[in-house]
Amino acid sequence: MAIPGVQQPDLLPIGQGLRLRKYDGVYAFALPWYQDEDLLFLVDGKRTPYTLEKLGEMYTYLDRHGELYWIEILEGGAYRPIGDVTFSQEDMPIVIGEAQFRGKGIGRQVVSALVERGRALGYEKMYVAEIYSYNEGSKRCFEHAGFHVVEQTKTGARYAIELGGRPFEA
Repeated sequence: MAIPGVQQPDLLPIGQGLRLRKYDGVYAFALPWYQDEDLLFLVDGKRTPYTLEKLGEMYTYLDRHGELYWIEILEGGAYRPIGDVTFSQEDMPIVIGEAQFRGKGIGRQVVSALVERGRALGYEKMYVAEIYSYNEGSKRCFEHAGFHVVEQTKTGARYAIELGGRPFEA
């Protein structure tokens, strides 16, 4: 469904050999990402592996609440998914599902590109609903893109970024 009144692009080029591809309803290949207990703890606060049914429910929810994309990398002349991200003004959940691509700056590139998309859509602010206090990688990723803590939550913090060129105010 994406964002009401906004046409979601089929492809968003991010950088050399990196792009976002609009979610197409095919997701079984992503199940191994959501079996990684360490990754699940960072994104869900739990270590319980997903079932295929739960994965489908998650992607259906995300697709209804924003622009859901596969993060794809070019390898051997073809693009393949390595993670997922959902873009909306109120949240931007991102997962680099394949461990060998974590910590390589891919998340930063994706978040920065989606901040620019928000700016192009005329958003004055964008938010991240919550990053757990122990998820240092996500905190660094979003802070690098210009997000700042605006509220402490029970288990972490809510982040926001000003897009109108004015100084940030919490």
